[in-house]
Amino acid sequence: MTADRATGPGIWQAYRLRLKRRRLLWRSFRSRHQLKSMQNRTGAIAPGDILLVMVVRNEALRLPYFLDYYRRLGVAQFLVVDNASTDETAPLLAAQPDVSLWSTKASYRAARFGLDWASWLLMRYGHGHWCLLLDADELLIYPHCDSRDLKALTGWLDRRRQPALGALMLDLYPQGPVGEGAAAPGADPLETLNWFDPGPYRALRQRPMQNLWVQGGVRERVFFPRRPRRSPTLNKLPLIRWNRRWAFVNSCHSILPPQLNLAYSGPGGIEPSGVLLHTKFLPDVTTRAAEDRARQQHFNDPQSFSGYYDAIAEQPVLWSDKSLRYEGWRQLAGLGLMSSGGW
Repeated sequence: MTADRATGPGIWQAYRLRLKRRRLLWRSFRSRHQLKSMQNRTGAIAPGDILLVMVVRNEALRLPYFLDYYRRLGVAQFLVVDNASTDETAPLLAAQPDVSLWSTKASYRAARFGLDWASWLLMRYGHGHWCLLLDADELLIYPHCDSRDLKALTGWLDRRRQPALGALMLDLYPQGPVGEGAAAPGADPLETLNWFDPGPYRALRQRPMQNLWVQGGVRERVFFPRRPRRSPTLNKLPLIRWNRRWAFVNSCHSILPPQLNLAYSGPGGIEPSGVLLHTKFLPDVTTRAAEDRARQQHFNDPQSFSGYYDAIAEQPVLWSDKSLRYEGWRQLAGLGLMSSGGW
């Protein structure tokens, strides 16, 4: 369901939001001192290039397919922060001809879950470019993505004077218990994860930022049935023509200035939108959950989510008789989970 449009901020609220945006920009600017350049290929960035910015840790399993997937869609340069990986993530990235790599051992949580670092790279290199801000377990699909690349999509968005594309994060999962089997680096994760919950999803427009809050889906059904308001936020603005004066507030769930949040109204909306296929539940999910629980870097109140990690460690079956097998973007458009918006 789509969210009703909330009333915009009043004069005093608008002033406070401008101050908040400036504080966030200053945080991001300061965070550059935490980053050490390992491989800088930003000199190759050309006008009109589509950029992808991300923060990673121990993603050697997903990265080979992820990089090839987005290259095929038209991403020209990847700007990546490696947060103290202990696997082959850093050397894998450093060897890529279109990747600029920075490293840091600083706290992911203290850097607003990596958002300060990513925002600095957007500020420094992304101004005027269409940019993707993604995690390594997110694959963006959009109407006609099998025949039209990101250049075609962003050109059409430019002609509409629409500066951002919103998306629903759609969790994919196997039919059997999570954590079973194996997935090879470079393999298509959709060969392992090919089921999803078609709903229900609910959307709420929040004040004063007019940001959307979408919840529901399989993680709420399985892990948060008694505390649905604790379930993950499922809306993002992952593709945006960046301006150095803008600031993401909470991952790319919300942004300032607030009017940018109106680019997406959730499942069932009529504006053009996409879906982020979320490949969290590959077989490594149980070991990653144990590490995340020990590091306590992924939630503002990590202790409150210890039960969530415990539940993943028990290798639950997420599949139900209402699950649908993923078939492609046309299926999701038909379900109202994305919209072509007339494209």
